[in-house]
Amino acid sequence: MTFRINELEPGTKVYFASDFHLGAPDLESSRQREKKIVRWLGQVQQDAAAILLVGDIFDFWFEYRHAIPKGFIRLQGKLAELTDAGIPIYFFTGNHDMWMFNYFPEELNIPIVREPISTRIGNKTFYIGHGDGLGPGDHTYKLLKKVFDNKVCQWLFARVHPNLGIGVANKWSQRSRISNVKKDEEFFGEREWLVQYCQEVEQKQHHDYYIFGHRHLPLEMSIGEQAQYINLGEWVNFCTYAVYDGNTLELKTFEG
Repeated sequence: MTFRINELEPGTKVYFASDFHLGAPDLESSRQREKKIVRWLGQVQQDAAAILLVGDIFDFWFEYRHAIPKGFIRLQGKLAELTDAGIPIYFFTGNHDMWMFNYFPEELNIPIVREPISTRIGNKTFYIGHGDGLGPGDHTYKLLKKVFDNKVCQWLFARVHPNLGIGVANKWSQRSRISNVKKDEEFFGEREWLVQYCQEVEQKQHHDYYIFGHRHLPLEMSIGEQAQYINLGEWVNFCTYAVYDGNTLELKTFEG
């Protein structure tokens, strides 16, 4: 899937956020985070030309044909309000919420984007994706992702009753990286695997901005002399997001 915003109307902006991880590490902290995210959406709707949610919005999500995970209704209601008002929202799947199918497109009018995209927004070129499974290494996860993406495996999991399937997944969320990592997660500099991935892409095709989530660290790094890599961070510790006004892109903190 590709999309293009040819020119931003004066005073409008494009917003990027990722890794809300709603559901982790527990119900109470997740509920407070959800309310904060809704406040952020209420703030940015004043001038948003589009909002891009770049993966791992939920710490676990699996859509059964007639059921979805309980909770997060405040976020869903706010997203519906925004799309009803004509603000485009795009949902990039991450490694925690890759099992999204028809619910968001049909109920909330939010397209699902499953792979990184190259696009133009205003007068800049962007390469945008969640970031999981990209770059060197992490061969175990890359193999596991193929299993998760497999239609047969998805069909088999859908045969498990939601009480059991979602219950087991919620227990697993309590052991996830976002639930256990400290705020000062190690920074690897030029050895950051998404930086290496961006460098490979840049050699083939120039982009002004590379925007990813997944890494959980808010980062701004140069890719060569003319490109910039931005990692959006996460909302358990940092509450960071990026905003593009048609000329420049800035990484910001909400209620920081």
